Amino acid sequence: MSENGHRPIVCRGIRGATTVTDNTPESILEATRELLLEIITRNGLQEEDIASVWFTTTVDVDAEFPALAARQLGWHDAALMCGHEMAVPGALQQCVRVLIHWNTTRSLSEIQHVYIRGAINLRPDRNIQLKIRTNQEG
Repeated sequence: MSENGHRPIVCRGIRGATTVTDNTPESILEATRELLLEIITRNGLQEEDIASVWFTTTVDVDAEFPALAARQLGWHDAALMCGHEMAVPGALQQCVRVLIHWNTTRSLSEIQHVYIRGAINLRPDRNIQLKIRTNQEG
């Protein structure tokens, strides 16, 4: 706490992961946008507070840069970088991971990390289940 009783702004990390259905640009961008939107919603992110974002994919996901999904959401000034995860035998495949460096006053325990789709088993203590909308629901 600062002298005036307010928390100082510090850089914190928000983690998240998802999986893609296919190694296509459409699948990669759709899954990444879904992940980012959930992180935004759960943490109240504002683009101007994002210092940088590091995206990684498994080596079987290479049809598009997942960072493009962030640009499509309006993150034009944040520093974005993409790379591949280590190829560990038996590791989850078709996976997109993200580490967002976020300038915030929140404590570590207040940050909500997001693991969705096939990535829910990466961190069972932090996964969420998204309700899938059907055409019948409108």
